[in-house]
Amino acid sequence: MAAAAPTARAPRLPRQTADATGRRTARGPARRTGGWTPWLYLAPALVVLGGLLVYPIYQLGLISLFHYTQAQVSGGEPAGFEGFGNYADLFGDPQFWQVLLATVLFAAACVVSTLAVGCALAVLLTRVRAVPRLALMLAALGAWATPAVTGSTVWLFLFDPDFGPVNRMLGLGDHSWTYGRLSAFFLVLLEVVWCSFPFVMVTVYAGIRAVPGEVLEAASLDGASQWRIWRSVLAPMLRPILVVVTIQSVIWDFKVFTQIYVMTGGGGIAGQNLVLNVYAYQQAFASSQYGLGSAIGIVTLLILLAVTLVYLRLLRRQGEEL
Repeated sequence: MAAAAPTARAPRLPRQTADATGRRTARGPARRTGGWTPWLYLAPALVVLGGLLVYPIYQLGLISLFHYTQAQVSGGEPAGFEGFGNYADLFGDPQFWQVLLATVLFAAACVVSTLAVGCALAVLLTRVRAVPRLALMLAALGAWATPAVTGSTVWLFLFDPDFGPVNRMLGLGDHSWTYGRLSAFFLVLLEVVWCSFPFVMVTVYAGIRAVPGEVLEAASLDGASQWRIWRSVLAPMLRPILVVVTIQSVIWDFKVFTQIYVMTGGGGIAGQNLVLNVYAYQQAFASSQYGLGSAIGIVTLLILLAVTLVYLRLLRRQGEEL
């Protein structure tokens, strides 16, 4: 008796599923994405970040744990391990807490002023014609592109007690804006806002242009004022954008160095205009206390890292993909 011929195995057909309308659709077998594939694409960027960011931070943290002065830099004496001794000296110094408070208040004033000016001009851009809008955009981008040293020097000349035009226009004579603590901080604040508001203006303006015109037209027909439209319509719809520009402004203004250093001569009279970055520079390079200066840098990094984590949490609450 002849053996039965083996039957060919039927090809595996894709599974059929029903879509929302009830129709049967073919669906192939699920594919498993490789777990290492995304990391291979990210590897070049991670290598660059590791060389330019992680390693310097590691060295900064390492130096902050040692007694590291000019003698250790020149090789005359070995570096002595102090553990958290530099941090204990830093937190026990009353000047550090004064500088930290001044930095927080100054950064907060800069952020609020920058957001107010940037948002107001963004709304203005939607109300003017093409030619004034183009002129305002070019002027703002020019201020944004100006180097910090150049901008600080120009503003210092404008408010110069002998040759500055501002004192002549206001009739202040030879008043020195950098002599008083508050007036010096105010002068630096003006320069920081001047070079920072274009980013807020352009970002918020792009967000406003993405808002449907019917929404704004309906609010206007209901009799809402421009302030009411911004507060009740635009601000809630632009909340994700406002969160981004606020956090980035906090990070930038908290790290202000060039404007303070140039416009107040390294921190003002008797250090009355010091902020954390300038204070770290003075401790590290003027006093040759590199370990203490590195400790200030690590504290500043941790503060900004905390702000970044708050930013990420806010994005999660907004439903953004991270």
